[in-house]
Amino acid sequence: MKLKSKTKFALISICFIFSVVGFMIRLPSYFSHLDKELHALFYFLAAAFLNLIFWNTNIAKHILIFIALFLFGITIEYAQEYSNKLFHKKIHGRFDIEDVHANLKGLVMFSIVWILHMSILFAYNKLKHRNRAR
Repeated sequence: MKLKSKTKFALISICFIFSVVGFMIRLPSYFSHLDKELHALFYFLAAAFLNLIFWNTNIAKHILIFIALFLFGITIEYAQEYSNKLFHKKIHGRFDIEDVHANLKGLVMFSIVWILHMSILFAYNKLKHRNRAR
């Protein structure tokens, strides 16, 4: 099923808004020991979502998505720090470089999966075309 551009934009916008809100509020205490794992998982899934929604098989687009999500992660960390100063109340935590590293880890893990998938797809298509030529 191919999505229309308007639908893709709406889906991405809704997910973006929920992501910003989700990262700006404090994590419930029973999740605090999983903070880094949740960061890595979120960025792995966000990269997967964006690559799938655009059915991305292009390395340049994949890199663009990777960079955009990485910059989003850094921006969110700064926004958390800034919100504490803006509201004179600790809404979330502080800028945490370890969260940025966890975000990067999730992006790298997805990139490894994506590269493996693209390599297998490329090899399969090569074999398919070679068998048709015979």
